[in-house]
Amino acid sequence: MPRSERSPLLLAGLLATAGVAHFASPRQFDATIPRALPGSPRTWTYASGVAELALAAGLALFRTRRAAAQATAAFFVGVFPANVKMAVDWRHRPARQKAAALGRLPLQVPLVLWARGAAKGAEGRS
Repeated sequence: MPRSERSPLLLAGLLATAGVAHFASPRQFDATIPRALPGSPRTWTYASGVAELALAAGLALFRTRRAAAQATAAFFVGVFPANVKMAVDWRHRPARQKAAALGRLPLQVPLVLWARGAAKGAEGRS
């Protein structure tokens, strides 16, 4: 399998793993939901888990890869406020936890770029 095919599939695996985690351990995700969002944090946790699973499926199929990759890039931008909330909420935690929360912030950039690259790799090939 060429590298250009593996990359979107690896991204799909990452999203699928995260999506399943939203259902397996929702409490940790509930805590990252910004209070400004209406409704229950659990609803947002489950909705984002469903979105991650749907994006993973879209990336796994070549016919839907371009659209799913573009949506994945937008999703990574959209969940950034949750990562900011986590970093703020964890600022007084032990150094390792604080570092993990802060490390998530710049990680969004390569994730967005990875998704955009997967979209470009799927252009013109149907």
